[in-house]
Amino acid sequence: MIKRVIKNSIQADYRREKVIVLLGARQVGKTTLLSELQEGANKVLSLNCDNVDDVLLLESKTSTELKYLLSSYDLVFIDEAQRVKNIGLTLKMIGDLKLKTQVVVTGSSSFDMANEVNEPATGRLIEYNLYPFSLSELAIETSEREEKRLLETRMVYGLYPEVVTEPGDAKRILMGLTNNYLYKDLFMYRGIKKPDLIQKLVRALALQLGNEVSYNELSSLLGVDRGTIETYINLLEKCFVVFRLDSFSRNLRNEIKKGKKIYFYDNGIRNAVLSNFAPLELRNDTGALWENLMVSERVKRNSYLGDFAQLFFWRTHEQQEIDLVEEQDGVLRTFEFKWNDKVKVKRPKSFVDAYPNSTYEVVTPENYWNFIRID
Repeated sequence: MIKRVIKNSIQADYRREKVIVLLGARQVGKTTLLSELQEGANKVLSLNCDNVDDVLLLESKTSTELKYLLSSYDLVFIDEAQRVKNIGLTLKMIGDLKLKTQVVVTGSSSFDMANEVNEPATGRLIEYNLYPFSLSELAIETSEREEKRLLETRMVYGLYPEVVTEPGDAKRILMGLTNNYLYKDLFMYRGIKKPDLIQKLVRALALQLGNEVSYNELSSLLGVDRGTIETYINLLEKCFVVFRLDSFSRNLRNEIKKGKKIYFYDNGIRNAVLSNFAPLELRNDTGALWENLMVSERVKRNSYLGDFAQLFFWRTHEQQEIDLVEEQDGVLRTFEFKWNDKVKVKRPKSFVDAYPNSTYEVVTPENYWNFIRID
């Protein structure tokens, strides 16, 4: 069993008497983590909202009914809670009850997708994100040296738990994930009118990995309006398929101010979308895969450490660029990702002049652990 680094943090939050929410894509290990979290508890209630009977226990209930259902247990786990209509309101009522019962809720999409009424539960919830395994989590079980040996495999097949534990079956597992789970919550969402468009959009994003994405170009390519493209990408983010970096702009007139780059949370899912599991020596997208892996690993690292840095990319209209700009407490750290560490790169002079106190680092297969390690 590969230990998830947020397990101890979640258990430490039990004392705060708030509802704990664990969000993440399907098949990243939320249910497995729930089973580990119940170790040592005497009275546990587990509800799975993929089961209609369990949904009915929670849906459209009063505070009194919820108290009667939950209060006799030490721990209550509610899995796939996005299935419950107006789940935000339900969690707000549970939080207001101030029960001694610890309630832990999971969802494979942001709960606002399930809310017809936007009922904020702010202050009553503690929210965590769970991602596919991080390289740091795997290195804790093996070693950084062993994970470096497997780096090319991770770049192609990614880090979903079943892929890592069953490497001989990785292709079939990833194709199954992509075909059966990736869009499951999206296709059930009431605003989705063209399911086939989602698949075409994800493929288009996979082909543009590492490049700036134009919503107008996607609109023209797929034959739909720009607003639809923007809406569907937003929904893909809420289902933890992709995430977006905006362009960084503060001082220079020629900085791109409204650009976007879109990354996949997992390299294996991206390659499954394209049905391309070729080894690195036969690929022409190795640099993009390296960049995607490093940026997604940094997102995991920052999330698990409770590090609230903001991530951007930087580019000018003259095509000067920096892959990643990280801003925290007014401090700028910048990073360039190079699979070939023999390629020499320099930070653009215009960036140095505009932001003289920023730092710069080139991340390669020889030094990447300092960039992604979860200490």
